[in-house]
Amino acid sequence: METLLTYAIGGMICLFFLMGYLKSLKKKEARARAAAEKGKLFSEGPKAQHPHIDSNYCIGCGTCTSVCPEGDVLAMIAGKAVIVNGHKCIGHGLCADACPVGAITMVMASPSMAADMPHLTPEFETTVPNLFIVGELGGLALIKNAVNQGRDCVDTIAARVNANGAAQPIAGVYDVLVIGAGPAGISASLRAIERKLNYLTLERDEVGGTVAKYPRQKLVMTSPVEFPMYGKFKKLQLSKENLLAFWDMILNRSDFNVSTGEKVEDIKRGEDRMFTVVTATNQYRAKAVILALGRAGEPRKLGVKGEELPKVMYRLIEADHYINKKILVVGGGDSAVEAAMGLACQAGNQVTVSYRSEQFSRIKERNAKRIEDFMRSGKLKVLFSSNPVQFKPESVILDVNGSSQEIPNDFVWIFAGGTPPNAFLKKIGVGFGARDLTLEASKEAKKADAERKQLAQAAAAPSR
Repeated sequence: METLLTYAIGGMICLFFLMGYLKSLKKKEARARAAAEKGKLFSEGPKAQHPHIDSNYCIGCGTCTSVCPEGDVLAMIAGKAVIVNGHKCIGHGLCADACPVGAITMVMASPSMAADMPHLTPEFETTVPNLFIVGELGGLALIKNAVNQGRDCVDTIAARVNANGAAQPIAGVYDVLVIGAGPAGISASLRAIERKLNYLTLERDEVGGTVAKYPRQKLVMTSPVEFPMYGKFKKLQLSKENLLAFWDMILNRSDFNVSTGEKVEDIKRGEDRMFTVVTATNQYRAKAVILALGRAGEPRKLGVKGEELPKVMYRLIEADHYINKKILVVGGGDSAVEAAMGLACQAGNQVTVSYRSEQFSRIKERNAKRIEDFMRSGKLKVLFSSNPVQFKPESVILDVNGSSQEIPNDFVWIFAGGTPPNAFLKKIGVGFGARDLTLEASKEAKKADAERKQLAQAAAAPSR
């Protein structure tokens, strides 16, 4: 009798905790479904690289949801991982790395979305033979992706050069010209040194590319990556300054061959299959060309009266250079929000943010929480559903919910994105078109499935 009573008590205790656990799961799933509905309001889905989840293999462990650094991109619904806020995903790929059963593959755009992008082969080659595009310009964001593509692209070029090893070097002709000295361009250049290729890197501004233009002390999210001339780079988060110092350390010890202040104006491929790269001051010839330009291109302007005034700017690097100023920041992305918060932290500044939408919907989770704190504490003011109408020397006129409002102003920063260099790419012969991204996702999934089957067959094979 005592034994039965003990079992009964133990069963009741187990049932109590089980009911509590199931109740917590139900609440968590309800929050996930609410997040999914909210996500539908803000976005059509991911615009770049994102996870594709094969529900046939997902075991519902939830590991992927816990490693994502961007908040509630993924959630568990009906025991399976799903994308609930795809617009927040920027393609870190940590979820795919963490999945214990390989149910997640990284694909481009949403599985149902096509995109007008340059045609690229799996080796990053355009429709022009031996002309390659790597990094963000090809559709993938993140420093990790840029480093990997720059490195792998040079491996392809080196293999072609070695295949024609008997050919005599041509005076004045490089094996490869790398255009752009950002993450992809630096990686490609260092790999060219490792592969003993005759190369030159051209950069119109300064080494570091877009990273060099980030605001001071901006945190850069990275992932473990194999960096040429260095090896495995394992840091997950560091400041802009630390990343630039890391690159500078490697470049100084590797005899980096770069020419800065050279904007490429044209690229021509002759009948001899050699490229002529034309800048404002020089011409270079090469067997292959790698475009590592980034997608930002030129800052996008609003076309607002007075935008040509010297107080209107498009990049902020040193926020602490501005104190006791009346400042307007235009935009609602991460760059705009980070700039506004940085300026609001400086002594005496009065910062206003003008954003055309009703609320922030496409910023990182950590920025969303921080700017809510700034707004609540009065450190800065946000005018939603507003647009600048005119910039004057000492003020700005805004349209706020259909009403005109003029506010005193010393400086304006506009963060409206950049204009991709698509016109330049088309001018030099690069083919564009809508890519069937659903098919690409399907191929990635089938490839992963084939790899799983090979592993299973190898494990089942009898040992000798």
